[in-house]
Amino acid sequence: MSLEKPLEGKVGIVTGVANHRSIAFGIAKAWHAAGAKLIFNYQGERLKDGVIKLVKETFGEDTPICNLDVSSDESIEDFFSFVAQHTDRVDMLLHAIAFAPKAPGTLDGHFSDIPRDAWNLSLQISAYSLIALSRAVAPLMTEGGSITALTYYASQKVVPNYNLMAVSKAALETSCKYLAFDLGRREKPIRVNCISAGPVQTLAARGVSGFTGMFKVYGERSPLQRSCTLEELGATATYLASDGAASVTGQVLYVDGGYEIVGM
Repeated sequence: MSLEKPLEGKVGIVTGVANHRSIAFGIAKAWHAAGAKLIFNYQGERLKDGVIKLVKETFGEDTPICNLDVSSDESIEDFFSFVAQHTDRVDMLLHAIAFAPKAPGTLDGHFSDIPRDAWNLSLQISAYSLIALSRAVAPLMTEGGSITALTYYASQKVVPNYNLMAVSKAALETSCKYLAFDLGRREKPIRVNCISAGPVQTLAARGVSGFTGMFKVYGERSPLQRSCTLEELGATATYLASDGAASVTGQVLYVDGGYEIVGM
């Protein structure tokens, strides 16, 4: 490890890349620049070709990438069998997976209209998946490791229209803390943290009704008068995966221009 390459020699799994604007992609670029070897997933045939092309063009033709559907235990098992074919050790994992189906109240409208099946699906994919992936990756973290998940401030305060995803992020953050307590007591401790990112102009974020207004509010009210960039999120994720964060676990780190501290 060096100051220029703090992740040199480390192996990381990056989940959730959908396109070049994804937060996961920004973090992957930072990890790669810091010296890490990376393994990726794509989710289903719809995203397969685009994600494979993006990953191969950016990180090299020999970069391992495989399908992973976190709603299926069989798919998770197959993915980590694939990972084990390419490395005998994993040092870090990025959880950048979230989903809320289109249904009344999920990402706009009345929160009280959210259907039971939409609630169950969102919590399963957005929050339980962190538990499932942590359990699956733990045997490969033979020297300890770092797991980082992405969350958002709506887990703590009401952000109009974030609705079901806010509940999923709250469940994700609590799961992070319990996993940190559980996995931190291993002989080779595994650290688990969340990055709470401010609004970023991703395609996924634009699925939230009123996102443009949300982005504007951060520019008006945060101490730095802005939200954050993919590069800044990548730098934070690199810190959390590095030896410099060896005693940091169970935390939610806000990378949002300081918006989280503002009361009015």
